[in-house]
Amino acid sequence: MTSWIKIELYYLGMSKKHIIFRSKRWDKKFERMIFKPIYNEKYEKVGTIKDIFGPITLPFISVKADPKKSYDFDIINNFYIKI
Repeated sequence: MTSWIKIELYYLGMSKKHIIFRSKRWDKKFERMIFKPIYNEKYEKVGTIKDIFGPITLPFISVKADPKKSYDFDIINNFYIKI
């Protein structure tokens, strides 16, 4: 059974290939989201989660961006992941 998980992330910045966010809250079940696609509020694919790192309570999340798209994020963003 596939379910959507909503996560609220703070946008920190972007490199050539990756977008870096910080999690506002953390739940152990979020660890299953590594290597999964991440979607915005319109359910458009933003990229794929490549790494979760930093402190366990408020980790950083690295998303490999789709190079064909341009992005404009707010400071706080809601995203969705299928698990």
